[in-house]
Amino acid sequence: MRAHPAGPRHGDVVATPGPPPRRDQAGIELDPAVWPRTAARGPGGVLTVGGCDVRDLAGEYRTPLFVLDEEDFRSRAAQFRAAYGDEGGRANVFYAAKAFLATTVARWALDEGLGIDVASGGELAVALVGGASGERLLMHGNNKSREEIAEALDAGVGRIVVDSLAEIDLVSAEASARGMCADVLVRVTVGVEAHTHEFIATAHEDQKFGLSLASGAAEEAARRVMADPGLRFRGLHSHIGSQIFDAAGFEVAAARIISLAGRLVRQGIVVEELDLGGGMGIAYVADDDPIPVPEMAAALKRIVEQACVREGIAVPRLLFEPGRAIVGPAGITVYEVGTIKPVELDHGHVRTYVSVDGGMSDNVRTALYDADYTVVLASRVSDAESTLCRVVGKHCESGDVVVRDAWLPSDLAPGDLLAVAATGAYCRSMASQYNYVPRPAVVSVRHGMADVVLRRETAADLLALDPGAVSAALP
Repeated sequence: MRAHPAGPRHGDVVATPGPPPRRDQAGIELDPAVWPRTAARGPGGVLTVGGCDVRDLAGEYRTPLFVLDEEDFRSRAAQFRAAYGDEGGRANVFYAAKAFLATTVARWALDEGLGIDVASGGELAVALVGGASGERLLMHGNNKSREEIAEALDAGVGRIVVDSLAEIDLVSAEASARGMCADVLVRVTVGVEAHTHEFIATAHEDQKFGLSLASGAAEEAARRVMADPGLRFRGLHSHIGSQIFDAAGFEVAAARIISLAGRLVRQGIVVEELDLGGGMGIAYVADDDPIPVPEMAAALKRIVEQACVREGIAVPRLLFEPGRAIVGPAGITVYEVGTIKPVELDHGHVRTYVSVDGGMSDNVRTALYDADYTVVLASRVSDAESTLCRVVGKHCESGDVVVRDAWLPSDLAPGDLLAVAATGAYCRSMASQYNYVPRPAVVSVRHGMADVVLRRETAADLLALDPGAVSAALP
């Protein structure tokens, strides 16, 4: 570790009809609901996170730069564990690795008593190197390869979530070849569409995940698993979407999946576990208002218990898979301002285009989901009047937008640092090398210390997979 000096809810993910409301001190204040828990303004208005000055971090690790607040991540992980508990040392909460994973983050999650939910052989490998034992892992995927299933079985993964009838046969064959009995959950598509964006709602019928409840495929899958000597049926899984702000969708989904559980129990098939997935939303902008973790946990437990009473079955062990809700608020992205370009709009209005040294290669969510973010001037304080800005990237795409509408100080200048909040989830994990722009470093911060989680890519990294590259030509 290195020491450093001291309108609509966002869950709806719909474009607003106009710019966000203008606020005093726009681009300066730090909303505690949006920014990491240790974020603060230091001398001269400089943003600090984990006691580290963003100017020092940018100087040492370059920009764009992802900064992860370790204290924030750990406190949220601990909050989920406290809310959902554990049983005999078994994790009931699995950190969803797809949000962001590195060996450091895996260790944090494990330290706080969480398991890890992986969705590929690559995520499995990182989680194992990060210290996860097989029984603390759960594996997803709608198209797991034979190799990935074999790797999961060899690692002793605690639960494999089967996503199709064909996959049941594939997991069984690999388990039988090893003389094993694989523990599985059946992923059920319950026909509930979460109140979120179409592309991140995952429980309606017309989509790629899971086995349909309405068609009877899910019930058939459970019966097949029970009849297969290479498999052990543990329970059911349902995930209704992402960036969810209340328990209403879960209530309908839980009622339907527990109705299926009741039918299975009456056929002699015991449902020991019920995994309701993840999807809990976070605040990206000031108007977002996600339900607190303890309240959501209490609501889900009550919903499940009441549904089980109605079905006359025992309450299963409840599992949950938060990812965004743990790592999202813990992360920010720091950019350096480059070109600033005022553009005249209709009726005499002006929008200032502020170009930064990253963009859709480190945050594709604005282009992909029309997502909204909070951005502030991070390297100094300003008393200048605020002006309507669009923060854009450096890539050759008109859709390369980081923050669509933001009020920032009118004296913004090249070389200033901007910070975008709540970028811990999905930004680095979905990052690309578009235009051969190296992916940024990720650093963790805590108590005035910083450490590299993932180093910044170099030109050598970009050329490493190109057999025609000539090493002597590298700078």
